Amino acid sequence: MPEPIVIGFPGSTYVHIIRLILTHKNVPYRFRDLEPEMGTPAHLALHPFNRVPVLQHGDVTLYETSAIATYIDEAFDGPSLQPHTPAARGRLQQWISSVNAYYYPYMIYHVTHERLVFPKLGIASDEKVVAHALPKVERGLEVLEQELGHGKAYILGEDLSLADFFLVPCTYSFSLTDEGKAMYPKFPAFRRWRERMEALPSVQQFRASQGPRLPIEHARKWPEWHRPKY
Repeated sequence: MPEPIVIGFPGSTYVHIIRLILTHKNVPYRFRDLEPEMGTPAHLALHPFNRVPVLQHGDVTLYETSAIATYIDEAFDGPSLQPHTPAARGRLQQWISSVNAYYYPYMIYHVTHERLVFPKLGIASDEKVVAHALPKVERGLEVLEQELGHGKAYILGEDLSLADFFLVPCTYSFSLTDEGKAMYPKFPAFRRWRERMEALPSVQQFRASQGPRLPIEHARKWPEWHRPKY
């Protein structure tokens, strides 16, 4: 089988999830930068909902990050990132769903975009958006602190899982904001988990492969498309 191809733009949180998982499982892959084609018919032919990432592997083409992550974990050798019992697999899906519904929207859409993405494009931050998001982010961190506060190494216990890799990109990007720097010290168990994750050789390898955080040109349309109105 040929190497898998990850299609997306370099700054995407969800693209980072997939690239981290592939790196951790030691799967060689190619990355196709879709930035110049975002929103074009060529992009929509790959992902009809105008998002990323997309995975191509031989005659398999998938979109939606949870589907891609599960496929990678089951299609390739390397350490399994899914637990084996029904209850544990249910908790895994609970955490993936929580990232999609509670962590990513507020950490990334509402704060990181306003603080790190839009200013690079000359777009002023919307302070109402940030202010509305911060209590939601803090609640998410409280839940993580409670989950990790019983001496567990990782989200589901002593073994790494997809849940950990789904959370890493959101928590990393938010850590670069002033709000993240102010909020994280309140949550020691969460901070220990972050340190443990960032120290993984696969995460360090991925970080080293990334260039500087460049402006995301197609994000000029995001204030019209998905910036909330408060």
